[in-house]
Amino acid sequence: MASVVEIAVPGSSHEESECSTASLKREDRLRKFRELHFKRNEARKLNHQEVVEEDKRLKLPSNWEAKKARLEWELQVDEKKKECAAKGEDYNRVKLLDISAEDAERWERKKKKRNPDPGFSDYAAAQLRQYQRLTKQIKPDMENYEKQREECGEEFYPTSNSLLHGTHVPSKEGVDRMVEDVEKQIEKRAKYSRRRAYNDDADIDYINERNAKFNKKAERFYGKYTAEIKQNLERGTAV
Repeated sequence: MASVVEIAVPGSSHEESECSTASLKREDRLRKFRELHFKRNEARKLNHQEVVEEDKRLKLPSNWEAKKARLEWELQVDEKKKECAAKGEDYNRVKLLDISAEDAERWERKKKKRNPDPGFSDYAAAQLRQYQRLTKQIKPDMENYEKQREECGEEFYPTSNSLLHGTHVPSKEGVDRMVEDVEKQIEKRAKYSRRRAYNDDADIDYINERNAKFNKKAERFYGKYTAEIKQNLERGTAV
Protein backbone atom coordinates (compact mmCIF):
# COMPACT_ATOMS: atom_id res chain seq x y z
CA MET A 1 0.00 0.00 0.00
CA ALA A 2 1.45 3.26 -1.16
CA SER A 3 2.03 6.01 1.44
CA VAL A 4 1.19 9.69 0.79
CA VAL A 5 3.94 12.19 1.61
CA GLU A 6 2.94 15.83 2.22
CA ILE A 7 5.52 18.43 1.20
CA ALA A 8 5.31 21.89 2.84
CA VAL A 9 5.42 24.57 0.19
CA PRO A 10 5.88 28.17 1.30
CA GLY A 11 2.63 29.85 0.71
CA SER A 12 1.05 33.24 0.79
CA SER A 13 0.42 33.22 4.59
CA HIS A 14 4.16 33.57 5.39
CA GLU A 15 4.55 36.42 2.95
CA GLU A 16 1.56 38.22 4.44
CA SER A 17 3.03 37.93 7.97
CA GLU A 18 6.31 39.44 6.80
CA CYS A 19 4.48 42.28 5.07
CA SER A 20 2.42 43.03 8.19
CA THR A 21 5.56 43.04 10.38
CA ALA A 22 7.27 45.48 8.02
CA SER A 23 4.24 47.75 7.94
CA LEU A 24 4.06 47.73 11.74
CA LYS A 25 7.70 48.71 11.99
CA ARG A 26 7.15 51.46 9.47
CA GLU A 27 4.14 52.78 11.34
CA ASP A 28 6.11 52.71 14.60
CA ARG A 29 8.95 54.66 13.03
CA LEU A 30 6.55 57.22 11.57
CA ARG A 31 4.87 57.60 14.94
CA LYS A 32 8.21 58.20 16.65
CA PHE A 33 9.16 60.64 13.91
CA ARG A 34 5.91 62.59 14.40
CA GLU A 35 6.49 62.67 18.17
CA LEU A 36 10.02 63.99 17.68
CA HIS A 37 8.75 66.56 15.20
CA PHE A 38 6.07 67.68 17.70
CA LYS A 39 8.60 67.89 20.55
CA ARG A 40 10.96 69.92 18.36
CA ASN A 41 8.22 72.42 17.51
CA GLU A 42 7.19 72.61 21.16
CA ALA A 43 10.81 73.23 22.26
CA ARG A 44 11.20 75.88 19.55
CA LYS A 45 8.05 77.64 20.75
CA LEU A 46 9.15 77.54 24.41
CA ASN A 47 12.62 78.81 23.51
CA HIS A 48 11.09 81.71 21.60
CA GLN A 49 8.88 82.59 24.57
CA GLU A 50 11.86 82.48 26.94
CA VAL A 51 13.88 84.72 24.62
CA VAL A 52 11.05 87.26 24.50
CA GLU A 53 10.63 87.18 28.30
CA GLU A 54 14.37 87.55 28.85
CA ASP A 55 14.46 90.52 26.47
CA LYS A 56 11.64 92.15 28.44
CA ARG A 57 13.47 91.53 31.72
CA LEU A 58 16.69 93.03 30.37
CA LYS A 59 14.86 96.18 29.30
CA LEU A 60 13.38 96.66 32.78
CA PRO A 61 15.24 98.62 35.51
CA SER A 62 17.69 96.70 37.68
CA ASN A 63 15.51 97.10 40.78
CA TRP A 64 12.24 96.19 39.06
CA GLU A 65 11.72 93.00 41.07
CA ALA A 66 12.13 94.85 44.35
CA LYS A 67 9.76 97.61 43.20
CA LYS A 68 7.20 95.05 42.05
CA ALA A 69 7.36 93.21 45.37
CA ARG A 70 7.04 96.52 47.22
CA LEU A 71 3.98 97.56 45.20
CA GLU A 72 2.32 94.17 45.73
CA TRP A 73 2.97 94.45 49.47
CA GLU A 74 1.50 97.97 49.56
CA LEU A 75 -1.62 96.77 47.72
CA GLN A 76 -2.03 93.95 50.24
CA VAL A 77 -1.64 96.42 53.11
CA ASP A 78 -4.25 98.75 51.59
CA GLU A 79 -6.70 95.88 51.16
CA LYS A 80 -6.09 94.77 54.75
CA LYS A 81 -6.68 98.31 56.01
CA LYS A 82 -9.95 98.51 54.08
CA GLU A 83 -11.09 95.19 55.53
CA CYS A 84 -10.24 96.32 59.07
CA ALA A 85 -12.03 99.64 58.51
CA ALA A 86 -15.12 97.82 57.24
CA LYS A 87 -15.11 95.57 60.32
CA GLY A 88 -14.40 98.47 62.68
CA GLU A 89 -11.06 97.03 63.82
CA ASP A 90 -7.72 98.72 64.44
CA TYR A 91 -5.28 97.78 61.66
CA ASN A 92 -2.20 98.17 63.86
CA ARG A 93 -3.58 95.74 66.44
CA VAL A 94 -4.61 93.24 63.75
CA LYS A 95 -1.17 93.50 62.14
CA LEU A 96 0.56 92.75 65.44
CA LEU A 97 -1.39 89.50 65.72
CA ASP A 98 0.44 88.15 62.65
CA ILE A 99 3.92 89.11 63.90
CA SER A 100 5.84 86.62 65.98
CA ALA A 101 7.97 87.61 68.97
CA GLU A 102 11.17 86.66 67.13
CA ASP A 103 10.33 88.93 64.17
CA ALA A 104 9.44 91.78 66.51
CA GLU A 105 12.77 91.45 68.36
CA ARG A 106 14.70 91.29 65.11
CA TRP A 107 13.01 94.46 63.76
CA GLU A 108 13.64 96.22 67.05
CA ARG A 109 17.35 95.39 66.84
CA LYS A 110 17.46 96.73 63.29
CA LYS A 111 15.83 99.98 64.40
CA LYS A 112 18.42 100.41 67.16
CA LYS A 113 21.31 99.84 64.75
CA ARG A 114 19.93 102.32 62.26
CA ASN A 115 21.03 105.93 62.77
CA PRO A 116 18.42 108.20 61.19
CA ASP A 117 20.37 111.39 61.88
CA PRO A 118 24.10 111.17 61.01
CA GLY A 119 24.63 114.72 62.26
CA PHE A 120 25.54 117.94 60.51
CA SER A 121 28.21 117.62 57.84
CA ASP A 122 27.42 120.54 55.54
CA TYR A 123 24.45 122.62 54.46
CA ALA A 124 23.93 120.65 51.24
CA ALA A 125 23.57 117.36 53.14
CA ALA A 126 21.22 119.01 55.65
CA GLN A 127 19.10 120.37 52.82
CA LEU A 128 19.00 116.92 51.18
CA ARG A 129 17.86 115.29 54.45
CA GLN A 130 15.16 117.93 54.82
CA TYR A 131 13.99 117.34 51.23
CA GLN A 132 13.86 113.56 51.71
CA ARG A 133 11.96 113.93 54.98
CA LEU A 134 9.37 116.23 53.38
CA THR A 135 8.90 114.06 50.28
CA LYS A 136 8.33 110.96 52.43
CA GLN A 137 5.42 112.75 54.10
CA ILE A 138 3.69 113.42 50.79
CA LYS A 139 0.62 111.23 50.28
CA PRO A 140 -0.74 111.41 46.71
CA ASP A 141 -4.46 112.00 46.27
CA MET A 142 -5.34 109.57 43.48
CA GLU A 143 -8.98 110.72 43.28
CA ASN A 144 -7.94 114.32 42.68
CA TYR A 145 -5.30 113.10 40.23
CA GLU A 146 -7.87 111.23 38.14
CA LYS A 147 -10.24 114.19 38.29
CA GLN A 148 -7.58 116.60 37.01
CA ARG A 149 -6.61 114.20 34.25
CA GLU A 150 -10.22 114.00 33.06
CA GLU A 151 -10.62 117.78 33.20
CA CYS A 152 -7.37 118.62 31.39
CA GLY A 153 -7.59 115.89 28.78
CA GLU A 154 -4.58 115.84 26.46
CA GLU A 155 -3.12 118.95 28.14
CA PHE A 156 -2.57 116.85 31.28
CA TYR A 157 0.57 115.51 29.57
CA PRO A 158 2.34 118.72 28.51
CA THR A 159 4.66 118.98 25.55
CA SER A 160 7.16 121.62 24.47
CA ASN A 161 4.27 123.70 23.08
CA SER A 162 2.14 123.54 26.24
CA LEU A 163 1.69 126.63 28.41
CA LEU A 164 0.49 125.64 31.88
CA HIS A 165 2.23 128.29 34.00
CA GLY A 166 -0.25 130.02 36.32
CA THR A 167 -3.21 127.86 35.33
CA HIS A 168 -3.15 125.57 38.37
CA VAL A 169 -5.17 126.70 41.38
CA PRO A 170 -4.42 124.76 44.60
CA SER A 171 -7.32 123.51 46.68
CA LYS A 172 -8.13 124.89 50.13
CA GLU A 173 -7.19 121.53 51.71
CA GLY A 174 -3.78 121.64 50.01
CA VAL A 175 -3.12 125.18 51.23
CA ASP A 176 -4.14 124.18 54.76
CA ARG A 177 -1.74 121.22 54.67
CA MET A 178 1.09 123.47 53.52
CA VAL A 179 0.37 126.04 56.26
CA GLU A 180 0.23 123.31 58.89
CA ASP A 181 3.55 121.86 57.71
CA VAL A 182 5.23 125.29 57.70
CA GLU A 183 3.98 125.97 61.24
CA LYS A 184 5.39 122.61 62.38
CA GLN A 185 8.78 123.48 60.86
CA ILE A 186 8.79 126.87 62.60
CA GLU A 187 7.89 125.25 65.92
CA LYS A 188 10.64 122.65 65.49
CA ARG A 189 13.26 125.29 64.64
CA ALA A 190 12.31 127.27 67.74
CA LYS A 191 13.35 124.31 69.90
CA TYR A 192 16.86 124.18 68.46
CA SER A 193 19.72 125.21 70.73
CA ARG A 194 21.05 128.57 69.58
CA ARG A 195 24.25 130.37 70.51
CA ARG A 196 23.52 132.47 73.56
CA ALA A 197 23.88 136.21 73.08
CA TYR A 198 26.58 138.07 74.96
CA ASN A 199 25.29 139.92 78.04
CA ASP A 200 27.09 143.23 78.60
CA ASP A 201 25.62 143.66 82.09
CA ALA A 202 26.95 140.35 83.43
CA ASP A 203 29.85 140.36 85.90
CA ILE A 204 33.25 139.80 84.33
CA ASP A 205 34.89 137.04 86.34
CA TYR A 206 37.18 135.63 83.68
CA ILE A 207 40.38 136.56 81.89
CA ASN A 208 39.77 134.87 78.53
CA GLU A 209 37.18 132.77 76.66
CA ARG A 210 38.53 129.48 77.93
CA ASN A 211 38.43 130.70 81.54
CA ALA A 212 34.81 131.91 81.01
CA LYS A 213 33.72 128.43 79.89
CA PHE A 214 35.45 126.86 82.89
CA ASN A 215 33.75 129.29 85.27
CA LYS A 216 30.34 128.48 83.74
CA LYS A 217 30.90 124.75 84.24
CA ALA A 218 32.08 125.29 87.81
CA GLU A 219 29.04 127.47 88.52
CA ARG A 220 26.71 124.86 87.06
CA PHE A 221 28.06 122.06 89.27
CA TYR A 222 29.17 123.87 92.45
CA GLY A 223 27.27 127.17 92.37
CA LYS A 224 24.69 126.18 94.96
CA TYR A 225 27.45 125.17 97.41
CA THR A 226 29.55 128.33 96.99
CA ALA A 227 26.74 130.90 96.81
CA GLU A 228 27.09 131.90 100.51
CA ILE A 229 30.87 132.22 100.28
CA LYS A 230 30.50 134.48 97.23
CA GLN A 231 28.01 136.71 99.03
CA ASN A 232 30.29 137.03 102.04
CA LEU A 233 33.24 137.96 99.83
CA GLU A 234 31.16 140.59 98.04
CA ARG A 235 29.98 142.07 101.37
CA GLY A 236 33.40 141.83 102.92
CA THR A 237 32.21 139.78 105.87
CA ALA A 238 34.04 136.59 105.00
CA VAL A 239 36.00 135.07 107.90
